[in-house]
Amino acid sequence: MVRRPAPPSASPGQSATASGKASVTTPASRRRRGAEAKVDVREWAAGIRLSAFSVIMLSLVVLGAWVLVPTLGTFIDQRQKIAALEASVQVSEEQIAELEQERERWDDPAYITTQARERLYYVKPGEVVFLIDNDLDATDLPREQEPVSDTLEEKPADWMPQLLRTLVSSGLSDTAAVAQ
Repeated sequence: MVRRPAPPSASPGQSATASGKASVTTPASRRRRGAEAKVDVREWAAGIRLSAFSVIMLSLVVLGAWVLVPTLGTFIDQRQKIAALEASVQVSEEQIAELEQERERWDDPAYITTQARERLYYVKPGEVVFLIDNDLDATDLPREQEPVSDTLEEKPADWMPQLLRTLVSSGLSDTAAVAQ
């Protein structure tokens, strides 16, 4: 709340009342008045005085915010892109390290021999190879085909409605083929 100076007749501890008489203000009486009186917004707004300097500074703050907010958004967006690229580089470096380890393994003659035996079924001269067929689990084995019946069974079907549905749907479709 804006305080207005007391008239010259009042002493520093006194304030003027509506009747023009001076009254003594104590902290207790101020508390009582503060509890009883509510802050009037119009009175508060009327107490604000803007100087030319205040208006210029306020306009500079608004202009600065108007200029810096898009720049700040761009900065945050670029930082996110940089973080994503750094993560991508980290993943690429890990993949390069794995590939270099794989290349070092291929420099080992024992690894090459093992891979040739496992992948290509190569053997050394004089060795006998046994390949086991059908070494799958019972659940992984394909089902045996059921025997084919020797008798023909005729199933009742009303083919005319199906034919009409097919003709109507093909005639009304948006992607009908053009005969050439």
